[in-house]
Amino acid sequence: MQTRRRFIEQSALLSLTPWIPNFIPQSLGATAPSADDRILVVIQMDGGNDGLNTVIPFADAKYAEVRKELRIPEREIHKLSDEIGLHPSMKGMSDLFEEGRVSIIQGVGFPNPNRSHFESMAIWQHARLETAQHDSIGWLGRTADTWYPKSASGPDAVYVGSDSIPVALRGRRSEAISLFEESDLLLDVDIPKDSKQVQNSDEVTSYIQRSLATSFESARRFAENKIIESSSPIQYPVSELAKKLHLISRMIRSGSGSRVYYVSQPGYDTHSSQLVAHQQLLREFSQGLKAFLDDLKFAKLDQQVAVMAFSEFGRRVQENGSAGTDHGVAGPMILAGGTVRGGIVGAHPSLTDQDGGDLKVSVDFRQVYATVLRKWLGVTSDVIGTNSDCLNLFAG
Repeated sequence: MQTRRRFIEQSALLSLTPWIPNFIPQSLGATAPSADDRILVVIQMDGGNDGLNTVIPFADAKYAEVRKELRIPEREIHKLSDEIGLHPSMKGMSDLFEEGRVSIIQGVGFPNPNRSHFESMAIWQHARLETAQHDSIGWLGRTADTWYPKSASGPDAVYVGSDSIPVALRGRRSEAISLFEESDLLLDVDIPKDSKQVQNSDEVTSYIQRSLATSFESARRFAENKIIESSSPIQYPVSELAKKLHLISRMIRSGSGSRVYYVSQPGYDTHSSQLVAHQQLLREFSQGLKAFLDDLKFAKLDQQVAVMAFSEFGRRVQENGSAGTDHGVAGPMILAGGTVRGGIVGAHPSLTDQDGGDLKVSVDFRQVYATVLRKWLGVTSDVIGTNSDCLNLFAG
């Protein structure tokens, strides 16, 4: 757990590198974000989610052949159509689907797949396929770099977690911070009210002091909102993911000014004894997502926020000998929110026409990214090096 002193030290000292949290505004007196500013929340399903037991092709006889130990009985599945359905633990997401607030993109991956967690995640976070292009500047960091000069104080991106900021958020000019819990935003120290008080002739010292000043500004705003915000009737489930999403909801409601939030849900590397572990992970994901979106809807912010969930790769079609699954290729991506065009995008990957035991990729993940950039965040997709046609993921 981070102490307040440690939070201050990290915000100041570690921000000297381009990939560690930094909190440098254009001006502490900048205006609050517009109610029309769109926000993206990314959930990283870390470890390689088994898409075949997430979005299940229950009507395909081949499913029962390849998943003898891990097969989910048809009677327990939340059916989305006559052919596919969601895992039994995903009632929350099934409800969102029925309400038109979830879009499921089938068969997502990238060319020349890599089954290494590290390499695959680097590809997803850089949005670049070649290792030589992986420069620790991520696709969302490059996106945020294009927003300058910006009008709102506060960081461009917030990572909620106890580990280091994901590469996806690291930019050259943009500002990203990391925090773990609410106490990281409730600092009991004197907060300078005038940005001039934190200027210094020494460039490095001034850099650090301005970083601290912005941290204080966001802390003040969060603390003030904590007192006046209306209580929400939405009850979040007890899980680490739900806790993170709840904090993001409160930051959005406080007017933090950040346009990107990012969380990771670990545990999806299910090589053995998958049934129970995967069930719990999907339940936490589904319940947390439902509570988060319902909370935003209650706050009348659901039209302002979109949630995108991905995993670095899927799992093999055939289960292994340890009641688990090994690293695969294609898997589903999930987009959710009040303005999402709900439904299924694309056909479920074939279980008979496989790529050496893997589900074939039908959608390049960069096409999903390009759609989110152009149709949601309102920026060019040049930052990921593609002008792919947009998918039909958002209403209007």
